[in-house]
Amino acid sequence: MYWNQDLETIDRPALERLQLSRLRAALERSVRAPFYRTFFETHRVDIDTITTLEHLRDLPFTTKADLRTSYPDGMMAVPRRDVVRLHASSGTTGKSTVIFYTQKDISEWADLIARSMVATGATPDDVFQNMMGYGLFTGGLGLHYGAERLGCLVIPSSSGNSLKQLQLMQDFQATIMHITPSYALHLVEIIKENGVDPHDLTVKKAYLGAEPYTEATRKKLEELWGMDAYNSYGLSEMNGPGVSFECVHKNGMHVWEDFYIIEIIDPDTGAVLPDGAEGELVLTHVNREAMPMFRYRTRDLTRIIPEPCPCGRTHRRIERIKGRTDDMFIIGGVNIFPSQIEAVLMAIPEVGNNYQIVLERDGSLDKVHVKVELYSKMFHGDMKELQTLRKKITEIVRSTIIVNPVIELMEPGSLPPSQGKAVRVIDNREQR
Repeated sequence: MYWNQDLETIDRPALERLQLSRLRAALERSVRAPFYRTFFETHRVDIDTITTLEHLRDLPFTTKADLRTSYPDGMMAVPRRDVVRLHASSGTTGKSTVIFYTQKDISEWADLIARSMVATGATPDDVFQNMMGYGLFTGGLGLHYGAERLGCLVIPSSSGNSLKQLQLMQDFQATIMHITPSYALHLVEIIKENGVDPHDLTVKKAYLGAEPYTEATRKKLEELWGMDAYNSYGLSEMNGPGVSFECVHKNGMHVWEDFYIIEIIDPDTGAVLPDGAEGELVLTHVNREAMPMFRYRTRDLTRIIPEPCPCGRTHRRIERIKGRTDDMFIIGGVNIFPSQIEAVLMAIPEVGNNYQIVLERDGSLDKVHVKVELYSKMFHGDMKELQTLRKKITEIVRSTIIVNPVIELMEPGSLPPSQGKAVRVIDNREQR
């Protein structure tokens, strides 16, 4: 089942011709933006020489720092009267990164979301409960408009208020939910505490996003809820959700290449890597009117899957995001991603649905302190059993990250629950 079969199954040469045509148009629009006029002049870029897709590599990368430099509207490539909406990511340095949209941009974004939902088997008969935050964050409104475009009944419940979420699920027979993985883990426990078996609910699909999570967490959620969980990927700089989505085969996320040109680069050298090699994802948005974006460094680590997908879509897939180059932490000279620890924890039956990684400084040494909530029904709780379990978790984590962790077993519900993006890593080390 397709939303737009002609575009989704377009042959590769035709897709690349479309990409080049849209890239050329985006470059011509971009010079109306003050940022890009200066950017291209500084880097001595003549956009008229970009005549093939391979020439895209002649353009410099753009980064989040460029978005902050151009704040508030230096990257806007259309008159302000043509802009109908802005979204913004949170600004840790005092400035947000702001993205602008024309009406055409909003409409095409909704189409990409509808396309993504249909790829998972969604239809206009579905009831879509949107548990993502609304407002400046792109996740809530992005999926909302796409689900409406598809024809679903949309419940804009936003995040939090777990008992209300349950009531809405039951009263309106929600079949699809959009939710962060951490809140899905928390919500399922609230549902069970209120005497409801999650498997008896009508929810059959979940779209997970807004935070990294592992395949082990996906499988755990599918078992707890009795549903199919689909991985999606997006970022505000590229509109938000809808950059790529899994299809029913759940074997990688299709990047909608009629809108996005994808590259994988070596994060250290910037060299473009071949399909199949793992590196940093770089994206070029070729069809946004208000704010073109060229060779944006996402900092997200993944690889392009070169093999064709059984669904028949010709748009290439990327693997689930392994982590971010700036999420990695170093302990004793070892590079560690939080996702490595999560994958281990979520595969251990006794482990509950919440954990936290705390980085501490002990003298001149750094320590990894992992707080793990236990699943109360999986053990009897005597001291000997707890000591055995703690040793087991310590050994499994150590064998994965090659660093000896400090494991602290916690009672269920003792760690702060997540109703938005989970805070999984707390770094208490002194600044070097």
